[in-house]
Amino acid sequence: MSNSSSITQFLLLPFTDTRELQLLHFWLFLGIYLAALLGNGLIITTIAWDQHLHTPMYFLLLKLALLGLGCISTTVPKSMANSLWDTRVISYAGCATQLFLFVFLASAEFYLLTIMSYDRYVAICKPLHYGTLLGSRACVHMAAAAWATGFLHALLHTANTFSVPLCKGNALGQFFCEIPQILKLSCSHSYLRDLGLTVVNVCLAFGCFVFIVVSYVQIFRAVLKVTSEQGRHKAFSTCLPHLAVVSLFLSTAMFADLKPPSISSPSLDLVLSVLYSVVPPAVNPLIYSMRNQELKDALCKLISLWFLKQ
Repeated sequence: MSNSSSITQFLLLPFTDTRELQLLHFWLFLGIYLAALLGNGLIITTIAWDQHLHTPMYFLLLKLALLGLGCISTTVPKSMANSLWDTRVISYAGCATQLFLFVFLASAEFYLLTIMSYDRYVAICKPLHYGTLLGSRACVHMAAAAWATGFLHALLHTANTFSVPLCKGNALGQFFCEIPQILKLSCSHSYLRDLGLTVVNVCLAFGCFVFIVVSYVQIFRAVLKVTSEQGRHKAFSTCLPHLAVVSLFLSTAMFADLKPPSISSPSLDLVLSVLYSVVPPAVNPLIYSMRNQELKDALCKLISLWFLKQ
């Protein structure tokens, strides 16, 4: 048996052992990664360029796009490189760094989505107080709190996970370094050290989830009272993309963490991990741009201006 002091590298789970399928996986992930870079990059550039989009909602959306780019860049390039070079290896330090960055960015993204639900609640249910409750300074402070909480969350989890003795080899059942997969390599019952921190995090996540649900219950009640068809459509066009993103993020992550052990398998774990770590950053720009006319108009102006300068 090995222990954590003797482990210098981990072996990630490959999507396939067939060379042709490895190359197919590389090209598929490359396409998804480039789509995420392009979509999130356009959102970031458009919001930064257009003065009309310098509002709390778009400020938070810009931060979400940055987190999405960071999140997908933490896992996908390494997986692509492994498939291209037909290897499974990731160094011990590389695994710790990948785990820290993924937990940090994913946690900050969840907290930011919670703040965005509050933004939509204030904008629709308390429009007269919007400038007071969500001024530029308050917005910056809330976004900074989301990033700081995510950083602390990741720091505690990473330190706790890699302080546990590992006695069951170095092969991980996932295509990136993930806390549950590393803890499966731990000595018997040593993972209980992580239980207290996990309980705190679950309570915090559940509190955010309840806050989002309550916010949207109040939002839908307010929107349904709007008599103007145009006003109702505008309210829904700003809320539904956020609700879709939250639903995609939470449903896949919760199912991956809470699925019954009886239906767990390496293939299912791989699919679920792709759904919650790779798909959201790639499709979020599409979700937000489909129903947001302001963003689409600004994006068209930016692209037109770019072509005119060529």
